[in-house]
Amino acid sequence: MNKSCKYCGRIHDEAYICPKKPVKHKKIDDSVRLRNSSKWQNKRVQIKERDKYLCQICIRDMYNTLYKYTYKDIQVHHAIPIHKDESLSLETSNLISLCPMHHAMCDRGEIPYKEIRKIIDEQNEQKR
Repeated sequence: MNKSCKYCGRIHDEAYICPKKPVKHKKIDDSVRLRNSSKWQNKRVQIKERDKYLCQICIRDMYNTLYKYTYKDIQVHHAIPIHKDESLSLETSNLISLCPMHHAMCDRGEIPYKEIRKIIDEQNEQKR
């Protein structure tokens, strides 16, 4: 079956892909590339294991903790964001396990960096 092409105005078979059809390119930045890498996936598991798959803010009963032992949907947070210093993106000393609520609070700056840094240092000391 033939159809009118909205890109070039000619008549084509409906299965034909017109060369004038614009190609959509997904914009992939470095942080997306990192999060899709196997290095990041392995590091994520390593950090969650170090933190025993628990939110490190909740376990310390800080910042509006709802449940002391939050283990569902644990995410790994970069204390210093990737866009500020990409060299720290896979550094154990820059990563911490958090629940979604505390992760969002950290991203908004409601939990100070110094507090996160202190908890990360405690976790790394326990690991040794």
